[in-house]
Amino acid sequence: MTTKIPPADVLRDLHFRMVRIRVFEEAAGKLMESGTIPGALHLYVGQEAVAAGMCAALRDDDEITSTHRGHGHLVAKGGDFHSMFAELFARSTGANRGKGGSMHICDFSIGMLGANGIVGGGAPIAVGAAFANRYLGSDRVAVSFFGDGASNEGSVHESANMAGLWKLPCVFVCENNGYAEFTAQAAHQPIADIAERAAGWGMVGEIVDGMDAVAVWQAATEAVARARAGEGPTLIEAKTYRFYDHVGVKGMRIPYRTQEEVDTWIERDPIQALERLLQEQAVMSRDEIGEVRDRVSAEVAIAIEHAEASPSPDPSELLTDVYTEVV
Repeated sequence: MTTKIPPADVLRDLHFRMVRIRVFEEAAGKLMESGTIPGALHLYVGQEAVAAGMCAALRDDDEITSTHRGHGHLVAKGGDFHSMFAELFARSTGANRGKGGSMHICDFSIGMLGANGIVGGGAPIAVGAAFANRYLGSDRVAVSFFGDGASNEGSVHESANMAGLWKLPCVFVCENNGYAEFTAQAAHQPIADIAERAAGWGMVGEIVDGMDAVAVWQAATEAVARARAGEGPTLIEAKTYRFYDHVGVKGMRIPYRTQEEVDTWIERDPIQALERLLQEQAVMSRDEIGEVRDRVSAEVAIAIEHAEASPSPDPSELLTDVYTEVV
């Protein structure tokens, strides 16, 4: 596929989504490392082009399911910083009233059906949403984000098989960052390109540079249009990389990749690459680019203050929202 430069408003939108993800994750990572935020966070830094490019191609009412590394997807879909930070702080004003935490954060109001601590657990949910959309006569599209490790899971194979068989309005986005936790792809898969599996699922498969937001957006736009038109699902394999470790910023110090490898990928920073394009195309100046980051940073600071000042969930509401009442 030949990458075409999209209109200026699309370029600005892609940049804004990616900067929001990066600033959020950098702040969240520091709070985790300092012990201010409880538990572990799986940060999305480095992979911003995938979530931004995909979500920029969706409508507000389209749906997505995420992974344990899900902050980026929620932010790209339009997630609110106040409710997101409050959720990470386990406060009652959080997106899930402090009961979901990082790995299970969701926001149904914007079509984010949930991050998932179960590897590959989001695929069946996305396919279920796609089936419901078809059944209800809606032209909404559902997107499943998952990693290279999850592509080995039976839940992903079964979901993709069903979607391909029934030509459901679904897009499968494999964020191949080269590692399933600490295991290199070559050590757990006999193929180099996960997109090859699309043929067995009866759908279109495409490989895209996951460090290029424009390339992801173009592939996503075509895949979403195909799904919305009733032409079936697509598997997009985005070759990307996480700049930080599997968990947090400093990680667990397990020697599974070299610093030289990390540095090589960091040189391909997707945000810096897009910012160069923005300036080359005279879409945004250096000062305007800086203003975006400053504005987002201020928004993050206010959201953190809100989270810190918010109350913890009341113990009396322990089971509230946990179970659905059957009428």
